[in-house]
Amino acid sequence: MSLLLKLAQPNITQHKPVKLMAIAVASATLLMISGCQSLPKNQVATTPTTMPVQKLSDFNINGKIGVTTPADSANNTTAQGGSAFYAWGQQNDRFAIELIGALGIGKTNIQYDGKTATLVSEKTGTLSADNPETLLQKATGWQAPISQMPYWISGRSAPSDSAPQLDSQGRLISSINGDWTASFSYKGNDKLPNKISAMQPAGHKVVMTINHQNQ
Repeated sequence: MSLLLKLAQPNITQHKPVKLMAIAVASATLLMISGCQSLPKNQVATTPTTMPVQKLSDFNINGKIGVTTPADSANNTTAQGGSAFYAWGQQNDRFAIELIGALGIGKTNIQYDGKTATLVSEKTGTLSADNPETLLQKATGWQAPISQMPYWISGRSAPSDSAPQLDSQGRLISSINGDWTASFSYKGNDKLPNKISAMQPAGHKVVMTINHQNQ
């Protein structure tokens, strides 16, 4: 809280040196008190070493997503890849994703109400699962850390992440979630990432470009 000081103009008398010294001492004392009041201990600035776990409650984004899956000798399959354009709308824990050119299964819509995930596509019809990761794998065979994405899209580590790394501006640049290692790219001084790359040691990889519509 700032302290406004009004000092009366002193009368110039024969005791001028004594009065000037008294005023100087009083002013210095009041300035010291004011300085102490404006810098409480709990507001001392520090360099952030950790990032709070939080995400944007609402967002609308679009872009392109690419998915790569490794070869599987047990099932005699080679490494595969696919891509799709997407639009993603998020409201709290609910989201809806529309995929076009959707990884080999045609136009696809994925919705999640916080408890159940539902996928509808031209090829698979309607499928449901407890979480979006299981649903996507059931429909396409692809793996992607969808549940972590709302945090990562917000430039924040997910609650189950470990070892988040920040850049000099305090922005998330890498984080680990289970077998997934994610890295983040930014445009200029933007606070929200414009690209997320996540991969597993076995060779699963997801690359997502992001255009934030309400940044």
